[in-house]
Amino acid sequence: MLEAISSTVITAAQAASRATETQAIAPTGASPVQSADDVGFDSVMKQVTTDVIGTLKTGEAASISAMQGKESTRKVVEALMSAEQALQTAVAVRDKVVQAYQEVVRMSI
Repeated sequence: MLEAISSTVITAAQAASRATETQAIAPTGASPVQSADDVGFDSVMKQVTTDVIGTLKTGEAASISAMQGKESTRKVVEALMSAEQALQTAVAVRDKVVQAYQEVVRMSI
């Protein structure tokens, strides 16, 4: 399920990024130049997705450790709350990316 969410977020982010790039109109003679320090939207989204997946896996590992008696209840609750917040954030970001993509698609050329 996590992989499906992450691939959906990444796919939507890449589509929105491509659509924004094709819709952008540069002034005559100007070319968009990225410096080495610039980070692309798709790489940011991939990093966020990777962080969310890591947080969810940490919460799951804490739950398993608690069932085995190796982890305290307090740490498990903290890990699960962090995982829940990360998942809610990822879903909200995905929704906003999809909404932005739909707005770009509806723009008249």
